[in-house]
Amino acid sequence: MKEVILVKNGELALKGLNRRSFEDMLMANIRRRLASLGKFTCTPAQSTIIVEGPEDADLDEATDRLLKVFGIAGLSRAAAVEKDMDVILKTTPVYLSEALKNASTFKVEAKRADKTFPLKSPEICCDVGEAVLNAFPHIRVDVKNPDLTIVIEIRENAAYIHGDQKKGAGGMPVGTGGKAALLISGGIDSPVAGWMMAKRGVVLNAVHFASPPFTSPMSEMKVHDLLAKVAKYSGTIKLITVPFTEIQENIRDKCPEELFTLIMRRYMMRISNILAEKEGCEAIVTGESVGQVASQTLTAMMSTDSVSRLPVLRPLVGMDKNEIVVISRKIDTFDISIRPFEDCCTVFTPKHPRLHPKPEEIEKAELSLDSDALISRAVEGVKQELITF
Repeated sequence: MKEVILVKNGELALKGLNRRSFEDMLMANIRRRLASLGKFTCTPAQSTIIVEGPEDADLDEATDRLLKVFGIAGLSRAAAVEKDMDVILKTTPVYLSEALKNASTFKVEAKRADKTFPLKSPEICCDVGEAVLNAFPHIRVDVKNPDLTIVIEIRENAAYIHGDQKKGAGGMPVGTGGKAALLISGGIDSPVAGWMMAKRGVVLNAVHFASPPFTSPMSEMKVHDLLAKVAKYSGTIKLITVPFTEIQENIRDKCPEELFTLIMRRYMMRISNILAEKEGCEAIVTGESVGQVASQTLTAMMSTDSVSRLPVLRPLVGMDKNEIVVISRKIDTFDISIRPFEDCCTVFTPKHPRLHPKPEEIEKAELSLDSDALISRAVEGVKQELITF
């Protein structure tokens, strides 16, 4: 008996003639995610990918990693045996013994993809059910609401025996949706925004603005830790850190206080566009949500977008804070996000920010700044690193 992992690819089944290219990307992502555990192979088979590793592979760790791979709707650890009913009947109670000991009720489902197999699905279910009842007299059959569902899949090369399927991350394989630059501050929202875009198949680069000495090295470490959590789902993320102190000090000294945050965000957007285009990104992603703070009114967002050459994507735009927090807890970023370290967005925050500024006011205020020189020095001073899962 060999143990494998059966991966169900869910949404990919809807891709028609393009489906194979999506499957190929998913299999490449699976192999990358498991590479440090040994050489794993992936075999596509009718809306399922059969993942096999070396004999000594840590399938517990492999399963945990695959549950975070976008494009996987669900997966099951399974025993792969020859297509012989005697072998299936002997193996099922043994392979699923722990689950059967802890269950009070069960049912059997059979999926006979290989129609040449001599028994039909109802006959397979009856025979396997009888073998289980003989081995575990305490358990009873419940076809409507069982504690455990035993599945027998008869496929071309083998029969696969497994219990209940675990729910995967869903979405689309990362790499099928293009590349985008995520503006990440260190708060709750931006890691969630990045996770949501990765779920739609988007490769992430991350841009972080640091303002030492107003922001500390611990603030940058916080961002690093947040991206490490997101990378468990998205794969490797390139982090680009931009020195932003000079620009913020110039805005503070030369621009009206009530416009500080908006002008700052416009400079962030200009710099992010330059860096994103260098990296081949097709969009900018932010964690903004309408009305959450003063700089996130529709007027303010329009002002920020007006200096961007790339489309600006805001996956959280219609969500409230509680909805965002639920996701941040799910992906394990919440506790990192609330570490008490300042980020550049909270430096020099005006007491009374303008909620609905006129475009001409902002443009006039920016005339006092040497924009080209400030942006050029910031771009020249960036540092880069790769954040892996």
